[in-house]
Parts: sequence; C-alpha cells; structure tokens
Amino acid sequence: MRYRLDVVAPSVVEVVTCAGGWLFDRVMAGWDVTVLVADNCDDRPLQILGAEAANLETALASGLSGLTGPRPHALAVATELYDRDARVRQGVRQALESGQTEVTLWGDTWPAELDRVDSVEHRLSVAARAFKAQALAAASAPVDRIAFTETFRSGTPACCPVAADLVPAS
Repeated sequence: MRYRLDVVAPSVVEVVTCAGGWLFDRVMAGWDVTVLVADNCDDRPLQILGAEAANLETALASGLSGLTGPRPHALAVATELYDRDARVRQGVRQALESGQTEVTLWGDTWPAELDRVDSVEHRLSVAARAFKAQALAAASAPVDRIAFTETFRSGTPACCPVAADLVPAS
C-alpha cells in the first residue's frame, strides 16, 4: 500500500509555487499525489512534479473526507480555499479530528480556529528544486530563484509515520 497525499488548491500555478518541491519529494518517496484544482488549466506542470490533477468541484461534491478514494494519509490545503469554501473547512476539520491524517496548509493568512497546527518547513532536495523550476516554467510563472525550503502550517497526528519531511520552522 502506498501513502496518499491529496492537495486542494485554487490553481496549478499556486500549488507549484507554494508546495511544488515538497510534492515532488513526496512523489519520489513513493507517494501517490493528487492535486485538486479549481481552475481547468494545463496540468503539465503537475505532471512534471509527478502528481496527478483532478477537478476540485467534482471532489467537493462527493465529500472532502475521501477526495479520490479512501481517506488520504495526508491532506494539504491552500488557506485561500479554506477561508472561502465551507466544504473545504469541514473536510480539514474532519481530517484533523480523525487523528489519522497529516493536515498541512499554506498561504498568507492562518485560520485562528486551527490551533492544532504548527509552523513547519520542508527542505527541498536538489532534484525537487530543479523539477519545481521546470514546472514553474511550464506554468508560465516566474522562475527567479527557487528557495531551499517551503513553509507550511501542519497538524500531524502522533501516529503519523511520515512527519519526518516536515520539521519545525526555524
């Protein structure tokens, strides 16, 4: 059985910009990564990272707790969507309450009601930085300089066997 990460984002460009290196490293570690996006643009940047694209609205209509099948081992969400869509908020809360799903968020604002999430970062592998740059170029996004880390907020259950790639932010 492979670990599964479902990612919820408003656009392909945002997910590649904010979490592309982390997603690539998870794929290289053997994870199945599905990115559910609100826009219907080219999914080639996600393919470069090794992730699959799916339609967010279709997934939300069927319930966020099992976006692309059984409950994922990890769920990553853009706070922009958390703030504006009650279905996303409900899915995140259910995942946190289950205690069985690593929940990770990124964005400019942090929902105050999510007091169980800590600031964490992922140090990108050299390959992740290279593939993220290629994915950004394919998305026609600026590729000025790829940072060595990506910063998130995460609520990881104690029993989660996969927290080693997200460490407390310095």
